[in-house]
Amino acid sequence: MTRPVDPPEGFRTRGADPSGTRVVLIRHGEAYCNANGTVGGPRGCGGLTELGRAQAVALRDRLVRSREFDDTAALFTSVLPRAIETAAIIGPGLPGHLVAVADCELCELHPGEADGMTWAEMVARFGGPDWDNDPGAPLAPGGESWLGFYERCERALLDIVARYPGQRVILVVHGGVIEQAMKMLEHHDPALRLRLRTENCSMTEIEFDGQRRRLLRYNDRAPLAAL
Repeated sequence: MTRPVDPPEGFRTRGADPSGTRVVLIRHGEAYCNANGTVGGPRGCGGLTELGRAQAVALRDRLVRSREFDDTAALFTSVLPRAIETAAIIGPGLPGHLVAVADCELCELHPGEADGMTWAEMVARFGGPDWDNDPGAPLAPGGESWLGFYERCERALLDIVARYPGQRVILVVHGGVIEQAMKMLEHHDPALRLRLRTENCSMTEIEFDGQRRRLLRYNDRAPLAAL
């Protein structure tokens, strides 16, 4: 509804209030796999570093003050320790009734036999995929391809959107999952590589309303005091 202070429709640049499902994707805090340069599947993850925990605490403190997610209907995480630990730390800033549900469909790209290797070891042993030319190639034996990763994320996100129409849902996930969601935003080719720089403990919010999708925020993060 237009208010007296709103500009005419033809001049307006600000969209209407959200009415679709709002999916908030929070990237986990820094993990040992990030700091050590290892492939971070279930074996290689290592959980949060000291800095990663501090990043999550900073986000928690912001959410405690702002209560900006008090209308959240559900909370999901991947099954990887870095996501589960981040969700536990930020919990006091979320509604008390929420119980985090861990779902492997929300994991970072499944690395297969490369899990726990350093990136240099992975390349030396398996060569590394050339996803710019072959997005269907697996990362390593038993692992996912870039296209397979997109298809999994799309399936998981659309399922959550269908289950929570018109509500807000929080997902504590990974940079790769957020990249796939951003491709869904503009209906991009699943093979596209955006090469985003999604920061640890940043928040990305996308509204899903049928085929209409709208970015409400990206890389929104709490200030972290100097350690």
